[in-house]
Amino acid sequence: MPTSAGIPLSKRIFDLALTIPGLILLSPLMVLIALLVWITHGWPIFFTQVRPGYRGKLFRLYKFRTMKDIRDAEGNLLPDEQRLTPLGRFLRSTSLDELPELFNVLRGEMSLVGPRPLLVQYLGRYSPEQARRHDVLPGITGWAQINGRNVLTWPDKFRLDVWYVDHWSLWLDIRILAITLWKVLRREGISQPGHATAEEFMGNESSDG
Repeated sequence: MPTSAGIPLSKRIFDLALTIPGLILLSPLMVLIALLVWITHGWPIFFTQVRPGYRGKLFRLYKFRTMKDIRDAEGNLLPDEQRLTPLGRFLRSTSLDELPELFNVLRGEMSLVGPRPLLVQYLGRYSPEQARRHDVLPGITGWAQINGRNVLTWPDKFRLDVWYVDHWSLWLDIRILAITLWKVLRREGISQPGHATAEEFMGNESSDG
């Protein structure tokens, strides 16, 4: 049975059953990280950005900040690799920077498992098939994340996202969460080679060469 938003009720119950106790258990760790981010990066503690979610509906994503707001003489932000701090690298390599997204799950804007919520400007760059990744809630982790994460090409990521849309089940979500924990411990696929984060998706012509 789907919820009023069109999301399977079983998936929503599963998310809440893990997210609510998870937030309670992880709250001391999140307070500690918030304090370290405030000392290292200053205010604000959270990185927030509007992202497209289910059916492209916009919502505000929350993560811990991993970069300093350092700019050049013209006021432009320096490249990510120059603004990313040692604390930020640690938070990203352990995925601890994504813990605040549990509040997005609690609010029903995200799921624990689903295609990652990407930038708003990508909406006009997807092919119709790739746009199907928005037929489910975005997730903190997903099928693409356990099959290469940021070392994948964009077309490969989107193919995996759409595969998840077509094959979703609670068992698949449980499997993805278990593999995610293992990969986080091994710190695999954090960024693309030569990039501090993922390279921007510019459209299918540039992605396919």
